[in-house]
Amino acid sequence: MNVSRKLTALGLAGAMALSLAGCGGAGSDDATAENASVYRELYSSEVTTLNYLITSKQVEYKVGANVVDCLVEYDNYGNIIPSLAESWEHNEDMTEWTFHIRQGVKWVDKDGKEVADVTANDWVSTAQYVNDARNDSSTQYMYNTGAVVHNAEAYYDYTAYLLTLETLGISTGENAVDEDGEPIEVVDPVDASSIGVTAKDDYTLVYTLDQPCPFFLSVLSYTSYMPVYGPFLEECGDQFGLDNENLLYNGAYILSSYEPQQERVLTKNQSYWDKDNVFIDEIDSIYNAEALSVGVSMYQSGEVDYAQVSADLLDSMLADESTKNLVHGSRPDNSFSYFYCFNFDPNFDEAYEPENWKLAVNNENFRKAVMASLDRVKALTVLQPYDPESLLNNTITPANFATAAGLDYTQYEPLKGYTDGDSFDATKAVEYRDAARAELEAEGATFPIKVLMPYNPSTANWDKECQVVEQQIEGVLGSDFIDIIVEAGPETGFLSAVRSSGDYALMKCNWGADYADPQTWTEPFVADGTYMFWDLSEDPTTQDLYNQYISMVDQAASIYDDDQARYNAFAQAEALLIDHAVVIPFSISSGDGYLISDLNPMEGEFAPYGVALQRYKYQKLYDTSMSMEEFDTAYAEWEEARTKSIAEAAE
Repeated sequence: MNVSRKLTALGLAGAMALSLAGCGGAGSDDATAENASVYRELYSSEVTTLNYLITSKQVEYKVGANVVDCLVEYDNYGNIIPSLAESWEHNEDMTEWTFHIRQGVKWVDKDGKEVADVTANDWVSTAQYVNDARNDSSTQYMYNTGAVVHNAEAYYDYTAYLLTLETLGISTGENAVDEDGEPIEVVDPVDASSIGVTAKDDYTLVYTLDQPCPFFLSVLSYTSYMPVYGPFLEECGDQFGLDNENLLYNGAYILSSYEPQQERVLTKNQSYWDKDNVFIDEIDSIYNAEALSVGVSMYQSGEVDYAQVSADLLDSMLADESTKNLVHGSRPDNSFSYFYCFNFDPNFDEAYEPENWKLAVNNENFRKAVMASLDRVKALTVLQPYDPESLLNNTITPANFATAAGLDYTQYEPLKGYTDGDSFDATKAVEYRDAARAELEAEGATFPIKVLMPYNPSTANWDKECQVVEQQIEGVLGSDFIDIIVEAGPETGFLSAVRSSGDYALMKCNWGADYADPQTWTEPFVADGTYMFWDLSEDPTTQDLYNQYISMVDQAASIYDDDQARYNAFAQAEALLIDHAVVIPFSISSGDGYLISDLNPMEGEFAPYGVALQRYKYQKLYDTSMSMEEFDTAYAEWEEARTKSIAEAAE
């Protein structure tokens, strides 16, 4: 590094601005090899595509997030601000959204040569490509989940039908059957131009939706809503996104070098419309299959500027005078919520007594006994030994995810009581157990109740967490009442083999937010889901609960013109799940764990959905890593400033 000015703990957020690496002016147009700001990191998982329109893998869309801009972006507190759309408006019922595209923005190639202007037509090209089933976009669902873009799903279904015919080598579906002998349902033609994404002129873009969508702006930061230059996409065909030559760029960076299993280099886009807010000139990503194990030593030798600290190194590094002031935590990630699901439609071996489990899982006192016996803080020490409470999530929707009228969603009644409390209560757990035992014995259940709890062996420390949970629940409720059976599932295809097929009784599951609205957190619990299958339960009480929940969700979703009323309604629905112990809230994501990093994440874009967290725009490179104390100070300052910013935006 060119500068060695030390950070101070107090006033860190402001002080860091004075300690930039590269004294020649990070991000300046005349940066040279000597004074350019260069950030270096390792990566261990190679991308399979650079086609940002089809991928849902973070390791792949991280590239797209930095080289292509969206209609909107975020400031570092999570406020939506203009990007390629300078302004926008919607009609009264929020079914038509009009965006005014920033003029003068250029598409450039990997060498920075200008190719074309960015226009409204580029989003039309995206919509037609993503919703063509033949392109197999894994994020196509964003056109019909939450926000329902007119005819997007209809066009997808029609192209899927055409793809089936093409695969079978037939020209019509009339009286035709598929490879399994099942009749092929004929789908009426739908033209791509009928999708509700239109360019009224080169700089006026209109989205037409089939239902009101107050959170539509938050959908627009997904890769499937990023623009693409249509003529170039057509020219590339199947080669689009194959390498950096088969991409065009309008974002903060250009992928100037792409050598699989060697390196990826992002260089500042000198044609970028907002280049004054790009402070790092170059991002060097270096491939190393052993990144986790060698990252720390490479940071210490000055070869990289970022490294994750594995659990086996953490204690020794914090105890070592030479490294203890380099290690810090990461900002908790509230884009994911973890919760324990009960499976109401068991599909596991007879050895685990599925019929007996059905009796137990449909008994509310049994579920409440399990919920109250789980000391989540103790279980979370496996992931976060120094501050497990920072990961604790008392509701399904994480705190600090969404606000209305300046009030966090989890503070709306009746969720507030859960947000400010703790479900662990050994005394109540025993009371619930005794009530459940009497009720279940009357129904013919046998004890102990066998509870199959699988884990993915490829997920670090999940096995240890399961062992802690087993000891807790059996310790409180008694092994004569309940028998938690911890078993490893397959390392590959775990979700399809275990959760989606119902091969479990109780298991930790998760869900990631798709947009900025409580509705996104209801999706695992509605019909045809692959989580807990309570809609398939034959128990009348469970069915009544399920139908009540669905009715409440539908009612909440229909409210689009009053955020407070909408949030209140969703809070009532979410509370039903917790009140009746249908789901046990557990935690948010631990983020990147413990780090050594020369970046301050509080400076970058923030949003717990979409691609904002993957961007380097607005970030600066510093000459050393924060200490634990410095990070905690910066995080506390950020939280305070964010709360103030959200309140001001609400006014």
